[in-house]
Amino acid sequence: MQLSQKVALAAKLGNYLLQNNDEWQQIKHQAYRENPWFIPEFIDTATKNIAEAYLNESLLEKWLSRYPALNHSKTPKTVGVVMAGNLPLVGFHDFLSVFLSGHKQQIKLSSKDQVLLKHLLTKMTEWDPAFASQVSVVERLKDCDAYIATGSNNSSRYFDYYFGNKPHIIRKNRTSVAVLTGDESKQQLSGLASDLMLYFGLGCRNVTKLYVPEGYDFVPLIEALKVYNYYLDFHKYHHNFDYQLAILIMNSKMYMNSGSLLLIENEALFSPISLVHYSFYNDMAAINDSLKGNEDIQCIIGKAYVPFGQGQMPTLMDYADNVDTMEFLAGL
Repeated sequence: MQLSQKVALAAKLGNYLLQNNDEWQQIKHQAYRENPWFIPEFIDTATKNIAEAYLNESLLEKWLSRYPALNHSKTPKTVGVVMAGNLPLVGFHDFLSVFLSGHKQQIKLSSKDQVLLKHLLTKMTEWDPAFASQVSVVERLKDCDAYIATGSNNSSRYFDYYFGNKPHIIRKNRTSVAVLTGDESKQQLSGLASDLMLYFGLGCRNVTKLYVPEGYDFVPLIEALKVYNYYLDFHKYHHNFDYQLAILIMNSKMYMNSGSLLLIENEALFSPISLVHYSFYNDMAAINDSLKGNEDIQCIIGKAYVPFGQGQMPTLMDYADNVDTMEFLAGL
């Protein structure tokens, strides 16, 4: 397939997602039945961002123009892709990057996200049968020339053991933080609430730690968070909320409760589902310096960083772990 054909096929997939026909709605319901964390609202949010931010023809062409090496003829490699399953279609950017790079790929799907991508790959094969030779979904990666693997800190050690002797990108646990000044608008706090709560907080771009100035008034933020109290209608999230609340009560910890999110003072960047940590600061410059280059941080939300509400709206250039996937692929 020529690169222009691939771009056109990707754009067609974007239109398919936006049309949201009966067939796609049935697939989304099936994905939710198989993984109750993937509520329909989250699948819609994820696929809308993919369609609008990834699968727009002009955006794709602009992105690819940054990598002139893609236009040089070369022998395609086979890239093994191990996908995570914490969010709906969380590995889509890796699939798209390998597909457009000119390489073939073997995809090992997470058991938590088996339905959505399989269906989209099937649709792309229906539209262009040549696509079938580009991508395969496998139970075990075999004889690959390079690897892109996403997982936890624990699984990354296994990935490094098995894939370390080949060109690779191996991703570990990451999370996101927010730096507040105390004079955020109501709209900005609403955006921050989304950065905290979307996808039940399961993504690496979800905020799990707040840095707030001394004397910060949490009431406006807690009010903004109350719009997500309906999350307790979903038993998976409700169970985690009740568990974390019980631990705080039994240990006589001071906490704040928005109704669906618990806030406690804690220095750690990572926090459990339904809980967010916060720390006070006196020196904004010192906080900014401490966050720069921290390998545990995927993105920083704040007035001087990623805008509030944009945490879970990555673009084609927002690479996981800040490693340029397409540059890696173009150099194989």
